[in-house]
Amino acid sequence: PQGATIGTSSLRRTALLKVRRPDLNIVPLRGNVQTRLAKLKEGGMQATMLAKAGLNRLGLHDIEGAVLPVEDFLPAVGQGAIGIECRDGDEEVRLALAAIAHELTKLSVTCERAFLRVLDGSCRTPIGGYAHVEHGQILFNGIIAKPDGSLSHKVSSFGDFLDAEEVGKRAGEELLIKAGGNFLA
Repeated sequence: PQGATIGTSSLRRTALLKVRRPDLNIVPLRGNVQTRLAKLKEGGMQATMLAKAGLNRLGLHDIEGAVLPVEDFLPAVGQGAIGIECRDGDEEVRLALAAIAHELTKLSVTCERAFLRVLDGSCRTPIGGYAHVEHGQILFNGIIAKPDGSLSHKVSSFGDFLDAEEVGKRAGEELLIKAGGNFLA
């Protein structure tokens, strides 16, 4: 409803919520999923934002809510991807990991990270980005917003999936031009 109170600890989620709904009252909400749900039940807020994958993993399938379309609410760069590191020069481990690597996810994350790198972003900046491969093309959407949601800029970019890093870099450069270098200062 108009003027609802939403709990979240994410600066990105706060900014993106305010971009779409400036009337919302956003309050800090910390803790694990069960703690956040308990605080929601206690009252004082009408909603919180939780990752559906996390709810599913915890077996919390009956939580009332809505799934927000990725096109309307871009995730943090790299969200949902699992990365595994190994020592340089350890070819045995590298070969074992190559067997479970998902090339299209790797390309998508490469694109998203290139975008974030151009913007000099981090988990403490209200930046969202999502890339995926479709029919040999990598498609990317990104957003940067003022922390209070008062201003935002979006970008879309695409290209051959083998040029994933360049597609992300180009999107970041375009957004820098739109937003200006001191947008988050």
